[in-house]
Amino acid sequence: MKMTIVFQLILGGLLLNLAGCNTMESSGNKMSGEKPAGTATAATQSGPDGTLALPADYKSWPKFLTDIKKEEAKQVRDIYINPAGARTSAGQSFPNGTLMVMEIYKAKMDGDKLAVGADGKLVKGDLAKVFVMGKEQGWGNHVPESLKNGDWAYAAYDASSKPLMEDFTKCRACHMPLAQKDFVHRYDEYFQSRGRM
Repeated sequence: MKMTIVFQLILGGLLLNLAGCNTMESSGNKMSGEKPAGTATAATQSGPDGTLALPADYKSWPKFLTDIKKEEAKQVRDIYINPAGARTSAGQSFPNGTLMVMEIYKAKMDGDKLAVGADGKLVKGDLAKVFVMGKEQGWGNHVPESLKNGDWAYAAYDASSKPLMEDFTKCRACHMPLAQKDFVHRYDEYFQSRGRM
């Protein structure tokens, strides 16, 4: 009985993620699945989700990956990693103190199609949202086991750097299957691109 409930929670989180993480569509600065600032789920109230600051200098950090196209969501994403995280070697987990910042841009449209530049990449429109992912010892201690992503925590901001209280269970469900990659999407792609630099 308990296993069935846990499985349903995980499956429900993954399905929510499919509706959130990969297909967030913008409407102004609001995106579907977003909760108004000041509200939180039980999971976010018991852990550090929603409390990570947006570092003012993140654009000076090393780039994790840029121009990530998410055609189904009509988005382009850029991800930055702080120097502590950037010192990590392939095959290792990221150390405590690692921060990643993901900018989500609306993709520009050319009529009813996504606009593509001369370089073949989607053209970035307005910044829609910014997510922060950080890791510190003990941050996972108060997260339900079915949603634990090691010691990673999440926060979200709008284009003007105003904090947003998302349903961070969607973030956790999206990263949950990546335990072998320290719960980090595009882990292998990052280290492969670093090797080409």
